[in-house]
Amino acid sequence: MSVKVQSEDFDIGGELAALTDGNTDIGGMVSFVGLVRDLGGDDALKAMTLEHYPGMTEKMLREIEAEANERWDLEASLIVHRYGRLEPGDRIVLVATASAHRQEAFDACAFLIDWLKTKAPFWKLEESDQLGAQWVEAKETDDRAAERWERDHRDAAE
Repeated sequence: MSVKVQSEDFDIGGELAALTDGNTDIGGMVSFVGLVRDLGGDDALKAMTLEHYPGMTEKMLREIEAEANERWDLEASLIVHRYGRLEPGDRIVLVATASAHRQEAFDACAFLIDWLKTKAPFWKLEESDQLGAQWVEAKETDDRAAERWERDHRDAAE
């Protein structure tokens, strides 16, 4: 298990190689890379600034990762999340999971992505020419995606 919160960019290939290095029990690895996107239109995104509370953020990400490792039989997992000012096309997050069987890795990776969007303590400030700087509100679609894991977990416990 590994969690990194950093301002600098990350090397996807290097991170994935380190995650699986020497572990021949891994049969499948799934990764997700989140990027800053510009939705375009009249109000093009210039930048997004991610803020976090050092110490609290890392603790919460470790808890989220630990829950994934409790729910699925993972050989390895990784969360790398950036903070600071990022521009369209910049990498924000890398999530990777590895297990003996691919489905475990797929499910755990999807869980981590959904829970990071709703439970990780990051605050996003978007900058555009027309609207200036505005804090981003939580999205209902992200909450709905995370709810399925709460339902799945409750159903499995019953």
